[in-house]
Amino acid sequence: MPDHSLKRQLRVLTIPVFIEMALVMLLGAIDTVMLSRYSDNSVAAVGLDNQLMSLVFLVYQFFSMGAAILCAQYIGAGLRKRLVQVVGMALVVNLVLGLTVSALLYLYAEQLLQLMGLRPELMEDGLVYLRLTGALSFFQALSLTFSASLRSADKVIYPMVVTGIVNVLNVLGNYALIFGHWGCPQLGVEGAAIATAVSRAVAMVLLAVIHFKKHIPSFPLSNFRPMPWQELRNLLKIGVPAMSENISYCLSQVVITFFINQISNEALAARAYCANMIMFVYLFCISITQGGDILVGHLVGQRRHQDAYILGNFFFRWSMIITLTGSALLALSGRSILSTFTDNPDIIAMGMWVLVVDWFLEIGRTANIFATGTLRATGDTVYPFVVGVIFQWSVAVGLSYVIGIPLGYGLVGMWIGFALDENIRGIILLRRWRSGKWRTKGFVRKEDIQYI
Repeated sequence: MPDHSLKRQLRVLTIPVFIEMALVMLLGAIDTVMLSRYSDNSVAAVGLDNQLMSLVFLVYQFFSMGAAILCAQYIGAGLRKRLVQVVGMALVVNLVLGLTVSALLYLYAEQLLQLMGLRPELMEDGLVYLRLTGALSFFQALSLTFSASLRSADKVIYPMVVTGIVNVLNVLGNYALIFGHWGCPQLGVEGAAIATAVSRAVAMVLLAVIHFKKHIPSFPLSNFRPMPWQELRNLLKIGVPAMSENISYCLSQVVITFFINQISNEALAARAYCANMIMFVYLFCISITQGGDILVGHLVGQRRHQDAYILGNFFFRWSMIITLTGSALLALSGRSILSTFTDNPDIIAMGMWVLVVDWFLEIGRTANIFATGTLRATGDTVYPFVVGVIFQWSVAVGLSYVIGIPLGYGLVGMWIGFALDENIRGIILLRRWRSGKWRTKGFVRKEDIQYI
């Protein structure tokens, strides 16, 4: 068991992260819930768009994820100058990357949706949503970097508050623009896109102001003369495999969505509804892992590897207990929840069975979220990438396709394939964590440590 001070720090970090992640998930789910009152087709179109936007946001996490891990280790070691260098470079690169990707999403939205196999009757809704949210997605690139920097310094309360404000703005914007209330035009999917894009822009501005006031007030040019190439190499060492594994996962989900789109519009809508419900099941696992990984990074920066191992095992056990309990409750109440979204009996029937299979999937997903995140926090980033790519494509894509389409088990059969993928990867990555090979992967040498 970790000592009482570490457990107390874990609680202090986890609760705000939990609330923030719940609000982040709500931001995406709000569009789905409110659009379900508009039409099932709009939900299907926006659900496919959000698959692509999830991939884009993972690209933006390339440098912010690396910055968060390095910042946590540098804070633990008392290396303030290296902290400022890392955050500064991550912000500049993500701004350039965000502007480039946003322009491509706007200019090539139709071609991307055609490539993903969006049905012609859904194209109009899908196109307007992707163009609006994609063109302004660069705000998210900066938000992710500011938020990662604040979290690494234990300032998790600020991203939580900002996310809460943004959610309120998004709900109000959706209510006004989807349905035409308060004198606004009734814009449907376009209204949801406008509300979401504007909310993300507001979030970036608020996070930037807080970051400069509460964490790093300035980025002196003297810190970047000469250019700190070693820090850039460290960012790449973390970011490339981490981003590649996440992009591989999202691309596999895009291919899977293409397959589901071939089954029926009902299957696509059922997947969108279930995905939004299931997110809240593994929310605690994501939250406690993110909070715990900040502490693991600090401990690795101080070269307290055994304490990091004990702490990791502690929050993994709690993740598993709470996630599986939540998944069981969701499966038992699936019909009543789905009935609030839609009255289509085919969607409800598919969704109910998906939620039953998902209980088994969450065993593996919990292990994956924990092991992948915590191994990265220690600096061990290549191994999760290799394992992820191999099994995401061979099992999650290949096997789920065979079960779902040629064998005729549809969406439920494909979910069985997803469950096998998550559990196989979970077993392999847990063995890596328990082997202790990550103890040699940190970015702080013993002689570098300073105490401030």
